[in-house]
Amino acid sequence: MSNSENAVSRRQFLGKVGISAAALGVTTLLIQGDRSAEGKQTGVKKYAMVIDTNRCTCCHGCTIACLSENNVPDGYYRCWVKKIAKGRYPNVSFHFLPRLCNHCEDAPCLNLCPTGATYRTQEDGVVHVNREVCVGCHVCIDACPYGARFFNPITHTADKCDFCYHRITQGMEPACVTACTGKARIFGDLNDPTSQIAKYLNDHSTQSLRTDLDTHPKVHYVMADEAILNADYSALTKKEER
Repeated sequence: MSNSENAVSRRQFLGKVGISAAALGVTTLLIQGDRSAEGKQTGVKKYAMVIDTNRCTCCHGCTIACLSENNVPDGYYRCWVKKIAKGRYPNVSFHFLPRLCNHCEDAPCLNLCPTGATYRTQEDGVVHVNREVCVGCHVCIDACPYGARFFNPITHTADKCDFCYHRITQGMEPACVTACTGKARIFGDLNDPTSQIAKYLNDHSTQSLRTDLDTHPKVHYVMADEAILNADYSALTKKEER
């Protein structure tokens, strides 16, 4: 059966039984509970990113490059910069945290997707959304604790960063990495000990978002402010966060 035929059958099934995002609940957990184990088998490569917040100037070059490269609808983002101001005038400091999908090794979005539209490519560990299979139920969007997913009003499916997969499979870097004027981003294969990112992580201490969630993100940060690093992103709307 082709992907398109499979997508139709899934849509027809969900339509007939009237499943909604709110109704999936525990049933989804039981059915999809073994996907996290599958997701950890990342295959030959393990793509990841390091972002040095000391080098980020909040120029939004990464955001603009991502919007253009991936044809993201107006008002939505795959890549953006979270900003926070601390202190009281005149002693005020500004902190920036570039954001994108973390491609978690134990990804809640993948574990809870009821149709299998969210999946991980075993050869490199990148988390994707199959638009031919996605029914737009919002379960994965609500499951992501980092606010990294959105509902695309043009495709009527879930959407998010995929590390510019069409670029990295051709030997290029993600658009946000290429466009970063401060050279704050390093992208590469963690399973290659000779790669720049593997060498960097061996020599530097890094952080990740919400380590208490045990999702094991593959986006790492350098010198990120704790107040912005450990925020409860699930409680924020897209407008509030950006």
